[in-house]
Amino acid sequence: MAKVLKVDNMAKCIGCFTCMQMCAALNKKSHSLSKSAIKIRTYGGIAGVFVDSVCVACDDPACVEVCPADALVVSPSGGVRVEKSKCIGCRRCQKVCGIDAVDFDEEENLPIICHHCGICAKYCPHECLYMKEVGQK
Repeated sequence: MAKVLKVDNMAKCIGCFTCMQMCAALNKKSHSLSKSAIKIRTYGGIAGVFVDSVCVACDDPACVEVCPADALVVSPSGGVRVEKSKCIGCRRCQKVCGIDAVDFDEEENLPIICHHCGICAKYCPHECLYMKEVGQK
């Protein structure tokens, strides 16, 4: 059954960025955190808490609707997939995302959007991330 990435209790997050490292390594064959589809950052400075920024697998994603090249496709397994050969690099998807979950790869001229593969959840040492079957509450 299809699953989507969910975030649970970011208060447990220690900011190790393992989720970001694994995402970039698996999906972009890179060790750069800037290539990760999930972003972890502090809110409130060095003494603040860690917060996440990741695609929430909207039912009717604005990023897909706004794409003039039909390069973004809703994945039946959750999230949005980028059809690289169709993307024109206009960044409309990035601008329209209301939760700032679409990043952009300057080198490839392509958006970076979580496609809910679950690698970040698998390697999160404190289980702040998990995969949830679609349709469950």
